[in-house]
Amino acid sequence: MTIILSAWHTNATPTDSLLLDSITKQLSIQEVKVTAQRKTTAVMPVQRLSGEKLQQLSVQNVADALRYFSGVQVKDYGGVGGIKTVDIRSMGSHHLGVFYDGIEIGNAQNGTVDLGKFSMDNLEEISLYNGQKSELLQSAKDYGSAGTLYLRTRRPVFKAGKPYNIQVGMKAGTFGLANPSVLYEHQLTENLHLSANAEYTYATGRYHFRIHKLNPDRSVAWDTVGIRQNGDVQAFRAEAGLFGYLPRGKWHVKGYYYQSEKGIPRAIIRNVWTSSQRQWDRNSFVQGSYQDEWDVGARRIGEGHRTLKWLMSGKYSNDYMRYLNPDTTLMYIDNHFTQHEIYLTTSLQYDIFSWWGVSLSGDYQFNSLYSNMVHFPYPRRHTGLVAAATAWHYKWIRAQASVLSSSVKDKIKRSTQLTQHAAERLQRFTPAVFLSYQPYLKEELYIRAFYKKVFRMPTFNDLYYTDIGNISLKPEDATQYDAGVEYTKSIAFRSSLRSLQLHVKTDGYFNQVNNKIVAIPKGNSQYRWQMMNLGYVEITGVDVNMGLTLGFAHDVRWDIQMTYTYQRAKDLTDPKDPLTYGGQIAYIPRHSGSVTSCIAWNDWSLNYSFIYVGERYHNSANIAMNYEPSWYTHDLALSKRFSFRTWDLSTSVEVNNLLNQQYDIILNYPMPGLNGKVVLKATF
Repeated sequence: MTIILSAWHTNATPTDSLLLDSITKQLSIQEVKVTAQRKTTAVMPVQRLSGEKLQQLSVQNVADALRYFSGVQVKDYGGVGGIKTVDIRSMGSHHLGVFYDGIEIGNAQNGTVDLGKFSMDNLEEISLYNGQKSELLQSAKDYGSAGTLYLRTRRPVFKAGKPYNIQVGMKAGTFGLANPSVLYEHQLTENLHLSANAEYTYATGRYHFRIHKLNPDRSVAWDTVGIRQNGDVQAFRAEAGLFGYLPRGKWHVKGYYYQSEKGIPRAIIRNVWTSSQRQWDRNSFVQGSYQDEWDVGARRIGEGHRTLKWLMSGKYSNDYMRYLNPDTTLMYIDNHFTQHEIYLTTSLQYDIFSWWGVSLSGDYQFNSLYSNMVHFPYPRRHTGLVAAATAWHYKWIRAQASVLSSSVKDKIKRSTQLTQHAAERLQRFTPAVFLSYQPYLKEELYIRAFYKKVFRMPTFNDLYYTDIGNISLKPEDATQYDAGVEYTKSIAFRSSLRSLQLHVKTDGYFNQVNNKIVAIPKGNSQYRWQMMNLGYVEITGVDVNMGLTLGFAHDVRWDIQMTYTYQRAKDLTDPKDPLTYGGQIAYIPRHSGSVTSCIAWNDWSLNYSFIYVGERYHNSANIAMNYEPSWYTHDLALSKRFSFRTWDLSTSVEVNNLLNQQYDIILNYPMPGLNGKVVLKATF
């Protein structure tokens, strides 16, 4: 991995002509590539899973991995093919930006990203930021979300004398799971690498379940035992990329294709669980980025050169979705949707001094949506973003500030009575300020705080969906306040316990969400809804992360990670409604947490994970009939790596939900009980 050090983080070597004149002898050495990560301290809170730790978790996709982060709630509709969305700090999934290799994954239609579509096999790192990254060289979009999730795929790394890597994998498990995958990497030249990978996923999605519901008086309302129906999935994913390296920069181009067909299991209500709804998805995009750096003038002797960094990225995506409900007893629906997106961004970073840098970013995005629905308005959206940011540090203090200008304009190709006028041009300015303080320079203790304002535009479905959309919707505004402390301590011993590293991170936060967009019934029909700005929510919470790594003799290592989240998310929409006013908002537990533990010895590893989600309500009316009990799962995995002369074999046996707990994350959508998986991966 090539590391480019920002000049405002570290001092460069002096290259002043006066110093050059004093050199009487020149020495030449071979180029050295640094592969270790440079230790940096981010101003903003960050949670990260990478490398072996990411692969050790008993998870099938990105959404499963995010359950081990604090402050995160995953909405999972069950099974391998079930839709999975993420909510960070109770802000709603629309306020979370998801970035794939540095470029955001968009969905102008409904604003959410189904993280169940992304495999773990090709991922190198998952990072979750509350606020935004500490980097200055980033797109304007990076500044526009309450939280950001970064998915970084692996870049090819080659051993000396071996210009290729081949990896073949197979996962097989309960519920008919079969998941073969293949990866090929080739070193075309010293500075040009090729990577291509593909995988296929098949699962019947048939698992046993039991749902036991009680009336408010604790009598049994209904008790259902059955096999989950219509949860099958067939999915194919393929990616190919070129990675280039420059003397002081890098570039890459990537193509992505995903296609799936899956059943949509219905909610289990009063012994009825059969369903015939289907969904087809076809997602493809081509994206690329170019990054370089130049010296633009010498500073004083001993402070190196001023540097200018440039980042340019672009993307085109095409997303198709078909939803079919053939049940005419309810409402026959056969809707087709096609989205197009064009996205361009450029960013400049100028390091004025070694301790002060500034940046300017500009983005343009075009979105359009087509459908076969009658009287569909065919909306198009033009979005312009400009962000100015600065970062400054001096000994024990680090600071970053930014302001984002957002301009959004919608146009309608076909007007209807409900959408006679497109939304007026919207212009917003959203500032952010971040501070970090290190009281003792010799101790890794950091105190930090941030303030940030964000907003999210109504989606195309919110505004224009036939007989549901509301063209008068206002954007949803949010304000974030955060204060936290982080401490790391490493100790070496001369005993059977060789080393100890402790890492503790705690953040308290307060969020306000105004003009929350909600759907309310229209008239007496449950099939006709209207989107409205009705909500106001206040969220107070605490996130705690603790990690302990113990190194023993004989290459034994024990790694323990723990997270805990407390959230009080109050619905303060209507003071006249005693049932909902002040109630905890839907599906947000007050207490949740996780524990992961890994004991590794030579090529063996034993991994244990525990997830707990506390009591919740499926409505802001916190009454007995809306109560949802707590749930927890225990997962266990045993892994072994075998090394042969020219290839390696990694094996893993996983047992998930070890105690076979029956639970649901979303009301009446039961999750799988005891299940298992075998993983084989050969590397040549």
